[in-house]
Amino acid sequence: MIVGQNTAMHAARAATSTIPIVFVSGGDPIESGLVTNLSRPGGNITGVSFGSASLQPKRLGLLHELVPPPATIVYLRDPNAPSFEIEARDVEAAARELGRNILSLNASSPREIDAAFATIVQSRAGALLIGNTALFGNRRRQLAALATRHGLPAISSIREFVVAGGLMSYGASDSAAYRRAGSHYVPRILKGAKPGDLPVEMPTKYELVISVVAAKALGLEIPDRLLALADEVIE
Repeated sequence: MIVGQNTAMHAARAATSTIPIVFVSGGDPIESGLVTNLSRPGGNITGVSFGSASLQPKRLGLLHELVPPPATIVYLRDPNAPSFEIEARDVEAAARELGRNILSLNASSPREIDAAFATIVQSRAGALLIGNTALFGNRRRQLAALATRHGLPAISSIREFVVAGGLMSYGASDSAAYRRAGSHYVPRILKGAKPGDLPVEMPTKYELVISVVAAKALGLEIPDRLLALADEVIE
């Protein structure tokens, strides 16, 4: 059995049609091409999605409320992410609807993240929208530190970014998705269930997490309305 993140699962799916595969995906598993049907994925694959990529317009809206125009919002994206094109399309459409100027920058390694921030500083951007990708999740401490150092309000898809010192996150729990993959799918497949007969699970709850500590470090006052909407406020 193969269990892992979205990016690696595309390669696993291409490599085998017989070994059971359980994925944990931040994007839409249909749009990214992992499965063609959520209720009956078919073949040798199933899994859990925490649906973070589709929430980028919502995250952009939160930044829009926090940092009003005409400030530029930087969208940091990973061109190697399976949901790259879909996410970029959604962000651009949301930016047009909000009337916001977006600066899209690519980064696919820690060094490229540093280089992107050099460009961000030069652009005098007002806020940062972090793309949904395993790389940025793994580099959350680097991103939080850079955003704080340069006085940049930033939002991510994962709560762990806020715990690492970032300002905001909005999304479903990725740790809960991994637990669900391990506790629900793996035992059933080991007992003989076919992955393709097990429906893909999508999140039912999304949480807004805000750090007052990070806001103070940025010299930023969080509007009362946003604090009231938050599911968790870190003080």
